[in-house]
Amino acid sequence: MTTTATPAFGAVNKTSSNLCGITLMNDQVGHVIAEVMKDKPGVRITYLPSMIRVDAEHQVVFDYDELAEALGEEPGSFTSADLEESMSTHYGRMVHEDTRTIMFANPEDAAEYLGFDLVPADRSTSG
Repeated sequence: MTTTATPAFGAVNKTSSNLCGITLMNDQVGHVIAEVMKDKPGVRITYLPSMIRVDAEHQVVFDYDELAEALGEEPGSFTSADLEESMSTHYGRMVHEDTRTIMFANPEDAAEYLGFDLVPADRSTSG
């Protein structure tokens, strides 16, 4: 049997959702991270059988010391590597700093935060 994709397949609405987030493993660390994040403004936690989704409006900050404390660890012990170990995927623009990870829904917001000037590409010179 052959199937053909129809024009309706894929993203029809190309406007920004203004959402960003991560998918955590459904394990002890994932549950602690979700518990810390659940009461933050604009954050929604969804528990699924094999994963935990953390979805946020516009931007979300994962503060490493806050996560370390919730895990019963010393300040400074939780890093971006620990977050990435518990995270299976993400969407949005991710910025790692020494003490936190910030997820941005829109690339323009991340570029502005980083001081990066987004300049439209001149496609007329490509060849």
